[in-house]
Amino acid sequence: MLRLAVASLAGTAIEFYDFFVYGTAAALVLGPLFFPAFSPLAGTLAAFATFGAGFVARPLGSVLFGHLGDRRGRRPVLVLSLLLTGASTVAVGCLPSYGSIGVAAPALLLVLRFLQGLGLGGEWGGAVLLTAEHAPPGRRALWSSFPQVGPAFGFVLANGVMLALSATLSDAEFARWGWRVPFWAAGALALAGLWLRSSLAESPRFLEIDDHARVPFVEVVRHHGRLVLLTAGALAAGYAVFYAVTTWSLAYATERLGVSRTVMLTCVMAAVVVKASLTPFMAVLGDRYGRRPMCLTGCAACCLWMFPMVALLATGQPLLMFLGILGALVSFITMFAVIAAYLPELYEARVRCTGAAVGYNLGGVLGGALTPIVATALAEHSGRVPWSVGVYLTGVALLSLACFALLPETRPVSVPAVEPATS
Repeated sequence: MLRLAVASLAGTAIEFYDFFVYGTAAALVLGPLFFPAFSPLAGTLAAFATFGAGFVARPLGSVLFGHLGDRRGRRPVLVLSLLLTGASTVAVGCLPSYGSIGVAAPALLLVLRFLQGLGLGGEWGGAVLLTAEHAPPGRRALWSSFPQVGPAFGFVLANGVMLALSATLSDAEFARWGWRVPFWAAGALALAGLWLRSSLAESPRFLEIDDHARVPFVEVVRHHGRLVLLTAGALAAGYAVFYAVTTWSLAYATERLGVSRTVMLTCVMAAVVVKASLTPFMAVLGDRYGRRPMCLTGCAACCLWMFPMVALLATGQPLLMFLGILGALVSFITMFAVIAAYLPELYEARVRCTGAAVGYNLGGVLGGALTPIVATALAEHSGRVPWSVGVYLTGVALLSLACFALLPETRPVSVPAVEPATS
């Protein structure tokens, strides 16, 4: 289990590194390079729009790779999704800017971001299911939390590279070639991930299935459509909160408040490290007290923290900004530490790869794709403190809270042995 969990963690870290490095670049540099005819605000919004294209592609990747995972196995999904995401990320780093090839540059950027999202849409389902279906029921949330730690590692790695380059290069050097280096590094990381995953065993639960769904997505829509919509709505708050603090806040603090890139990246990275360290602890609580109570608690905390968070961000003071971001991420991980066990347990095994992944990634569309764009537009028309962003995030959290309230508990409960009757 440890070897499998570490391999899953490494794989999700690499795939999410690819995804996050784009988000950081979109917040810091892609607008002027690929949309130079726009105003600074419009350029940032356009860059965030290409960022959102990756989220739109993720449910499609879930359908495509979910079909493969439910028909052919969880293991092939891990290899193919990693290849697609890694190759498209390296290609972004090689893409000429608008000044070199004109309008073709943003068009190709959009296509490559779409392919990134397509690969990531398949990654999560394969990595989580391979771990969850190997894990003993009483520790399923704990072992399944390892792939959930992977995104934090990917985020820290992506932003750490960006931070090092931002601190050592001039603004002109960073804009000319420095931002490309993290994208090129994705190629080496993808090869490392393929090596780690080359010897993983197929899920024993998948091997037990003798009636594979002919078209898993059709079966999911027909028999589990309500469940997919509820899980998507439930997860929207987590995505909205995470991308508000890791993507929108970078653009807001650097462009509106004049905070340096180095300071802001350091604040966000420090909070993500704390979040990662808390993930196994929250997962253990999920094994003990249940998946649904943890999700309801985390979602309620998001409802209560969004206004304090934007107020702390608006101070421009590093320590206060860090505390605002940390509170949001702790609320987020209270939910998402158990999601890797919760979602697969909601679906029957024959359509689990498709159902869990589609619900998870539809939540990304609802919460992650729009949040940087909406928050940027709202903050532009707000005063010093962007209260309207707090209203938006609280509204999303309330929607998710209602959806979680309608979902059932799935934590396995041990059944006491029945004593034999005596005559």
